[in-house]
Amino acid sequence: MTRRNTPRISFIGFGEAGQAIASGLREDGIEQIAAWDILFPESSGAKLKDAADKAGVRVARSAADAVADTDVVIAAVTAASSLEAARSVEPHLINNPYYLDINSVSPGRKQNTADLLDGKARYVDVAVIAPIHPKRHQTPLLIAGPHADAVGPLLDELEMKFSIVPGGTGKAAAIKMIRSVMIKGMEALTLECFLAASRADLLEEVTKSLKNNYPTLDWTRIADYNIERMASHGERRAAEMEESAATLRELGLEPLMVESTVKRQREMGAIGKNEKVRETLTSDRSVMLNAISSAAKSNH
Repeated sequence: MTRRNTPRISFIGFGEAGQAIASGLREDGIEQIAAWDILFPESSGAKLKDAADKAGVRVARSAADAVADTDVVIAAVTAASSLEAARSVEPHLINNPYYLDINSVSPGRKQNTADLLDGKARYVDVAVIAPIHPKRHQTPLLIAGPHADAVGPLLDELEMKFSIVPGGTGKAAAIKMIRSVMIKGMEALTLECFLAASRADLLEEVTKSLKNNYPTLDWTRIADYNIERMASHGERRAAEMEESAATLRELGLEPLMVESTVKRQREMGAIGKNEKVRETLTSDRSVMLNAISSAAKSNH
């Protein structure tokens, strides 16, 4: 696909989401893409830089170098680092670029970031509402804030798929953070239920009994999917759930269920690093659960 050599896009944070979006944009013909990640100078950043090279993305020397004379900044860092990432680029932004904050953080954090960048960038609250693979840059997004309408034509040009959420900055984030209470909470409940069933040697019986209350749901597929997601991404999902807890507190709700989900997701993130567990993640739930149970017992 042939495109004109614009816009110029800068990624701050080059983990899974940044790599996926950047590689998709490059394959669609966007040529000027730069990336910076705080891990680049470390030995642990070698894989990230290799991914950038492979995708045809310029490895920047610093955050300032990444955003030099850019048109669009896409911030894709860890939840805890989102405000610091904005601080790292704020002094170096010129020509009022768009700042697409795709980080999974609370509405309050999004508003704080927008305030920080006011006058330096056109901040857009972005929520990624589906797994980043396989659609990469075409993964469905929600966008919100005073610049959401203006950035629409540019996102159309980039063939990104989005819906505008009415209201101010934080509305897109609120949808993602609130829906995560259910999505990631269901993951944690799934693990807890099926791990107990496995240990009781009643996995099939419990699976069948769930059909009585939820006849339209395929609990075998749900278990396979939810357990794999937690084992593969538990630490990141725990960090996102902490932002869901912050969101609920901003709304005057005590996040009792969410805080328990944080613990279970974080525990699974640690267990998921076990080599024997990782070897089972393309298997069915019974194989995964046996490996997870063994790893959990050895950790204690």
